[in-house]
Amino acid sequence: MGTKTADETGAETGTEATTDEEKVSVAKTDQVTEAEDTAAEDTTGDENAADDIDDEDELPGTAQAEGPTGVGQGAGAVVSAALGLVSLTGSWIGTVAAARETLIGQLGTSSTATVAKQVKEVYGDAWQTTALWGGIFALIALIVGVAVLVRPAFGAPGKPQAVWIKSVAWGGVALGVIGLLLAVLKYTDFLLGLPSTS
Repeated sequence: MGTKTADETGAETGTEATTDEEKVSVAKTDQVTEAEDTAAEDTTGDENAADDIDDEDELPGTAQAEGPTGVGQGAGAVVSAALGLVSLTGSWIGTVAAARETLIGQLGTSSTATVAKQVKEVYGDAWQTTALWGGIFALIALIVGVAVLVRPAFGAPGKPQAVWIKSVAWGGVALGVIGLLLAVLKYTDFLLGLPSTS
Protein backbone atom coordinates (compact mmCIF):
# COMPACT_ATOMS: atom_id res chain seq x y z
CA MET A 1 0.00 0.00 0.00
CA GLY A 2 2.94 2.27 0.69
CA THR A 3 4.03 1.81 -2.88
CA LYS A 4 0.53 2.40 -4.11
CA THR A 5 0.28 5.59 -2.08
CA ALA A 6 3.58 6.74 -3.41
CA ASP A 7 2.40 6.13 -6.98
CA GLU A 8 -0.85 7.95 -6.36
CA THR A 9 1.02 10.83 -4.76
CA GLY A 10 3.44 10.91 -7.69
CA ALA A 11 0.59 10.83 -10.18
CA GLU A 12 -1.20 13.66 -8.40
CA THR A 13 1.99 15.71 -8.23
CA GLY A 14 2.62 15.07 -11.92
CA THR A 15 -0.91 16.12 -12.80
CA GLU A 16 -0.59 19.35 -10.83
CA ALA A 17 2.77 20.08 -12.47
CA THR A 18 1.30 19.48 -15.89
CA THR A 19 -1.64 21.76 -15.13
CA ASP A 20 0.68 24.56 -13.96
CA GLU A 21 2.77 24.22 -17.11
CA GLU A 22 -0.33 24.42 -19.26
CA LYS A 23 -1.46 27.55 -17.42
CA VAL A 24 1.94 29.19 -17.96
CA SER A 25 1.92 28.14 -21.61
CA VAL A 26 -1.60 29.53 -22.12
CA ALA A 27 -0.62 32.78 -20.38
CA LYS A 28 2.44 33.12 -22.61
CA THR A 29 0.37 32.43 -25.71
CA ASP A 30 -2.15 35.11 -24.66
CA GLN A 31 0.67 37.62 -24.14
CA VAL A 32 2.17 36.85 -27.56
CA THR A 33 -1.24 37.19 -29.20
CA GLU A 34 -1.86 40.56 -27.51
CA ALA A 35 1.59 41.77 -28.57
CA GLU A 36 0.91 40.75 -32.18
CA ASP A 37 -2.49 42.49 -32.14
CA THR A 38 -0.89 45.66 -30.76
CA ALA A 39 1.84 45.56 -33.41
CA ALA A 40 -0.77 45.05 -36.13
CA GLU A 41 -2.78 48.02 -34.86
CA ASP A 42 0.36 50.20 -34.78
CA THR A 43 1.24 49.19 -38.32
CA THR A 44 -2.29 49.94 -39.51
CA GLY A 45 -2.21 53.29 -37.73
CA ASP A 46 1.14 54.15 -39.33
CA GLU A 47 -0.16 53.26 -42.78
CA ASN A 48 -3.27 55.40 -42.25
CA ALA A 49 -1.11 58.29 -41.04
CA ALA A 50 1.17 57.87 -44.05
CA ASP A 51 -1.86 57.89 -46.34
CA ASP A 52 -3.14 61.06 -44.66
CA ILE A 53 0.25 62.74 -45.10
CA ASP A 54 0.41 61.69 -48.74
CA ASP A 55 -3.09 63.02 -49.33
CA GLU A 56 -2.23 66.30 -47.67
CA ASP A 57 0.97 66.62 -49.70
CA GLU A 58 -0.80 65.88 -52.96
CA LEU A 59 -3.56 68.44 -52.51
CA PRO A 60 -1.39 71.60 -52.45
CA GLY A 61 0.79 70.30 -55.26
CA THR A 62 -2.23 69.60 -57.39
CA ALA A 63 -3.65 73.07 -56.74
CA GLN A 64 -0.33 74.71 -57.67
CA ALA A 65 -0.05 72.70 -60.85
CA GLU A 66 -3.56 73.62 -61.94
CA GLY A 67 -3.46 77.30 -60.99
CA PRO A 68 -1.55 80.03 -62.88
CA THR A 69 2.02 80.49 -61.70
CA GLY A 70 2.59 84.06 -62.92
CA VAL A 71 5.86 83.18 -64.66
CA GLY A 72 4.67 84.56 -67.99
CA GLN A 73 3.48 87.79 -66.40
CA GLY A 74 6.81 88.22 -64.60
CA ALA A 75 8.74 87.62 -67.80
CA GLY A 76 6.55 90.09 -69.65
CA ALA A 77 7.12 92.74 -66.98
CA VAL A 78 10.91 92.30 -67.18
CA VAL A 79 10.82 92.44 -71.00
CA SER A 80 8.76 95.62 -70.86
CA ALA A 81 11.22 97.31 -68.51
CA ALA A 82 14.21 96.17 -70.60
CA LEU A 83 12.67 97.45 -73.84
CA GLY A 84 11.85 100.76 -72.18
CA LEU A 85 15.46 101.10 -71.07
CA VAL A 86 16.71 100.24 -74.57
CA SER A 87 14.46 102.92 -76.04
CA LEU A 88 16.26 105.51 -73.92
CA THR A 89 19.85 104.29 -74.22
CA GLY A 90 19.80 103.10 -77.84
CA SER A 91 19.95 99.72 -79.48
CA TRP A 92 22.26 97.87 -81.80
CA ILE A 93 19.71 97.89 -84.59
CA GLY A 94 19.17 101.64 -84.18
CA THR A 95 22.91 102.28 -84.38
CA VAL A 96 23.27 100.17 -87.53
CA ALA A 97 20.26 101.85 -89.15
CA ALA A 98 21.68 105.31 -88.34
CA ALA A 99 25.09 104.39 -89.79
CA ARG A 100 23.37 103.11 -92.92
CA GLU A 101 21.47 106.38 -93.32
CA THR A 102 24.72 108.29 -92.89
CA LEU A 103 26.35 106.22 -95.63
CA ILE A 104 23.37 106.68 -97.95
CA GLY A 105 23.49 110.44 -97.27
CA GLN A 106 27.20 110.61 -98.10
CA LEU A 107 26.75 108.65 -101.31
CA GLY A 108 23.68 110.59 -102.43
CA THR A 109 24.96 114.10 -101.71
CA SER A 110 27.25 115.74 -104.19
CA SER A 111 30.19 117.82 -103.10
CA THR A 112 28.60 120.88 -104.70
CA ALA A 113 25.45 120.67 -102.53
CA THR A 114 24.79 123.35 -100.00
CA VAL A 115 25.99 122.91 -96.43
CA ALA A 116 22.41 122.76 -95.14
CA LYS A 117 21.59 119.93 -97.56
CA GLN A 118 24.76 118.02 -96.68
CA VAL A 119 24.06 118.31 -92.94
CA LYS A 120 20.48 117.15 -93.38
CA GLU A 121 21.32 114.21 -95.65
CA VAL A 122 24.37 112.99 -93.69
CA TYR A 123 23.36 113.71 -90.09
CA GLY A 124 19.71 114.71 -89.93
CA ASP A 125 18.32 111.53 -91.51
CA ALA A 126 20.58 109.35 -89.32
CA TRP A 127 19.42 111.08 -86.16
CA GLN A 128 15.78 110.72 -87.20
CA THR A 129 16.38 107.01 -87.87
CA THR A 130 17.83 106.61 -84.39
CA ALA A 131 14.80 108.40 -82.92
CA LEU A 132 12.46 106.21 -84.99
CA TRP A 133 13.97 102.96 -83.68
CA GLY A 134 13.95 104.32 -80.14
CA GLY A 135 10.27 105.12 -80.55
CA ILE A 136 9.54 101.61 -81.85
CA PHE A 137 11.21 100.03 -78.82
CA ALA A 138 9.38 102.43 -76.50
CA LEU A 139 6.02 101.60 -78.10
CA ILE A 140 6.63 97.86 -77.75
CA ALA A 141 7.65 98.34 -74.11
CA LEU A 142 4.47 100.32 -73.48
CA ILE A 143 2.24 97.69 -75.11
CA VAL A 144 3.87 94.77 -73.26
CA GLY A 145 3.71 96.60 -69.91
CA VAL A 146 0.03 97.44 -70.31
CA ALA A 147 -0.72 93.86 -71.39
CA VAL A 148 0.93 92.52 -68.23
CA LEU A 149 -1.02 94.93 -66.02
CA VAL A 150 -4.42 94.07 -67.53
CA ARG A 151 -3.74 90.30 -67.75
CA PRO A 152 -5.27 89.44 -64.31
CA ALA A 153 -8.62 90.80 -65.48
CA PHE A 154 -8.75 88.04 -68.11
CA GLY A 155 -7.17 85.28 -66.00
CA ALA A 156 -8.09 83.72 -62.66
CA PRO A 157 -10.25 86.34 -60.89
CA GLY A 158 -9.45 85.12 -57.37
CA LYS A 159 -5.65 85.13 -57.79
CA PRO A 160 -4.03 88.52 -57.24
CA GLN A 161 -0.99 89.57 -59.24
CA ALA A 162 2.34 89.58 -57.42
CA VAL A 163 3.46 93.02 -56.23
CA TRP A 164 6.88 92.83 -57.90
CA ILE A 165 5.26 92.02 -61.25
CA LYS A 166 3.08 95.11 -60.98
CA SER A 167 6.05 97.26 -59.99
CA VAL A 168 8.28 96.10 -62.86
CA ALA A 169 5.42 96.37 -65.36
CA TRP A 170 4.66 99.93 -64.23
CA GLY A 171 8.37 100.71 -64.58
CA GLY A 172 8.29 99.38 -68.15
CA VAL A 173 5.21 101.45 -68.94
CA ALA A 174 6.82 104.60 -67.52
CA LEU A 175 10.05 104.03 -69.46
CA GLY A 176 8.03 103.35 -72.60
CA VAL A 177 6.08 106.59 -72.26
CA ILE A 178 9.25 108.62 -71.64
CA GLY A 179 11.08 106.93 -74.52
CA LEU A 180 8.16 107.45 -76.89
CA LEU A 181 7.87 111.11 -75.94
CA LEU A 182 11.60 111.72 -76.43
CA ALA A 183 11.56 109.86 -79.75
CA VAL A 184 8.72 112.02 -81.07
CA LEU A 185 10.43 115.21 -79.91
CA LYS A 186 13.71 114.19 -81.54
CA TYR A 187 12.12 112.98 -84.77
CA THR A 188 10.31 116.29 -85.22
CA ASP A 189 13.53 118.23 -84.42
CA PHE A 190 11.82 119.87 -81.46
CA LEU A 191 14.52 118.44 -79.19
CA LEU A 192 18.17 118.54 -80.27
CA GLY A 193 17.37 119.71 -83.77
CA LEU A 194 19.92 120.21 -86.53
CA PRO A 195 22.19 123.20 -86.03
CA SER A 196 21.60 126.26 -88.15
CA THR A 197 23.93 126.52 -91.16
CA SER A 198 23.15 130.10 -92.15
